[in-house]
Amino acid sequence: MSDATRELISLLDLEDLDVDLFRGRQPDTIRQRVYGGQVAAQAFIAARRTVDADLHVHSLHSYFLLPGDYNVPIIYDVERIRDGRSFVTRRVVARQHGRAIYYQTLSFQRLEEGWEHQDAMPQVARPEDGIDMLELIQSRTSDPGLAKEWAAMEVRWLGNSRHGLPPDPERPSRTQLWIRIAGEVPADPTTHLALFTYASDVSLLGASLAAHPTDPTQVQMASLDHTIWFHRPFAADQWWLYDQWSPSAGGARGLSLGRVYTEDGTLVATVAQEGLIRPMKKAEAEVPSSTAEPEAGAGEPEAGAAEPAPA
Repeated sequence: MSDATRELISLLDLEDLDVDLFRGRQPDTIRQRVYGGQVAAQAFIAARRTVDADLHVHSLHSYFLLPGDYNVPIIYDVERIRDGRSFVTRRVVARQHGRAIYYQTLSFQRLEEGWEHQDAMPQVARPEDGIDMLELIQSRTSDPGLAKEWAAMEVRWLGNSRHGLPPDPERPSRTQLWIRIAGEVPADPTTHLALFTYASDVSLLGASLAAHPTDPTQVQMASLDHTIWFHRPFAADQWWLYDQWSPSAGGARGLSLGRVYTEDGTLVATVAQEGLIRPMKKAEAEVPSSTAEPEAGAGEPEAGAAEPAPA
């Protein structure tokens, strides 16, 4: 296991404060706003600790409300919405400075037999043929905090609608990449799902800009909501394809969807996210510096990190 992965797993080990109340630690970083995948993963761990071991998460829905502050811990308060025979529902609110910064609702199910089908995995290049995103970030940014957020992951970018992928009239804004957690992770399903949740937020919003010839450093980007449907078990430390596309953008918002496949073609998860994609000049002209809007930064890495053009 890499040092970065070991540190990330430690970050997800929440402190129990009281019944259904937990405290999450923060990484050592110079960045100002908490990465949204961290909050989502810690909230998932908080909810998971309040359900029986034979329950399996099948959906996770979240809203980013305010930017998180790396200088103080995050408190996670779990509400037990419903405990049924087959399904259990939890709601988690993440708080800092006495305010809610994030909400997550999760549904868990006891395993059952049922009908099975899935979309076929698209034909794509192998991970070793993709661009190493961490190397690219390290070469193009002076922000060591951003590189640290990516350090626990291996990411191989295959291309987008303007660079590397064949034209697709039905999906004009697409991005594809392979991801895995760096190093071997202990065989605990909860840890693997939490690590996947952390990684799932790292690039998805960028798919909504893939069709547009824009300078991503001039775009104000932030996740507004984030949803994951977990279909089948998988290991986050094995390569998984993140097949992303954006069916719509408008009103300074972009909607991105992602299908997650293991190397053998099994569809293991589907992810959806809507976020702010506002031209930076317009934002600077119209948004006062005192604004508390969520685009102040809960979700995405800084613009330009997730979707650089090939070198």
